[in-house]
Amino acid sequence: MITRNDLCWCGSGKKWKKCHYPQMPSQSQNALARQYHKQYGILLKSPEQIEKIRIACQVTAKILDALCRHAKAGITTLELDELSRKLHQEYHAIPAPLGYGEPPFPKTICTSLNEVICHGIPDERPLQDGDILNIDVSSIVDGFFGDCSRMVAIGKISPDKQKVIDVSLECLTRAIAICRPGAFIWQIGQTIEDYATEHGCSVVNQFVGHGVGIAFHEPPEVPHHYNQLGIEMAPGMTFTIEPMINAGVREGWIDETDHWTVRTKDGQPSAQWEHTLCITEKGCDILTVLK
Repeated sequence: MITRNDLCWCGSGKKWKKCHYPQMPSQSQNALARQYHKQYGILLKSPEQIEKIRIACQVTAKILDALCRHAKAGITTLELDELSRKLHQEYHAIPAPLGYGEPPFPKTICTSLNEVICHGIPDERPLQDGDILNIDVSSIVDGFFGDCSRMVAIGKISPDKQKVIDVSLECLTRAIAICRPGAFIWQIGQTIEDYATEHGCSVVNQFVGHGVGIAFHEPPEVPHHYNQLGIEMAPGMTFTIEPMINAGVREGWIDETDHWTVRTKDGQPSAQWEHTLCITEKGCDILTVLK
């Protein structure tokens, strides 16, 4: 009797289990969606919902791209916020951060400069040669959400700032590469922290990626640091990966005045890149890459 590890009867030279071994029928998407919602609170999106989220993500990415191109020495982050408001109106979109949380976030985008890890509030400080800036855009289109961010270098920057920008981007790239059905959420954090520590950087563990699409923040949380979150990725999952990488220690402190801005504890630079992903039947689709 042929066994799974024997050569296949068809003469392909492959093992039977890798060739003509009968496959068990996969669990229906509806049943899987019910299971994930009951067990984890995760919303597996339908194809129709994914297309709506894709549209929102494309609008978000277009707004982010325009803001990054506008960010130059002498421009204030408040001017970037004003441009964001204009672009959201042109795209018939709603800026998700505006009025979000407690206290309500006061602007339409987050602009995090130099040692600011995340949630920086646009202000009247002009950008200067040597700054690094993260612009984070989250937009609502027809009730669906997109979320992405990028780093911008203003003029000539220091080697430590360039390093943290490069490491953060590579962490994101490597994390996206492992995303597919059957992979575990913990593998994202392992991939990111392995690479960051190898290059002398630290990974922020106070803030995480998250499910997104139907709401601004949904389950699951997506940690960028070592963790044991044993949730398998499944088709229809939509979430962000947004590693916050520090040149120095991982810890940050929240500004006691505005209750939003998070700075590195040691004042060293921080960088972050972010995409929204959708898990597909065979891998993942980056929804916030401009098409």
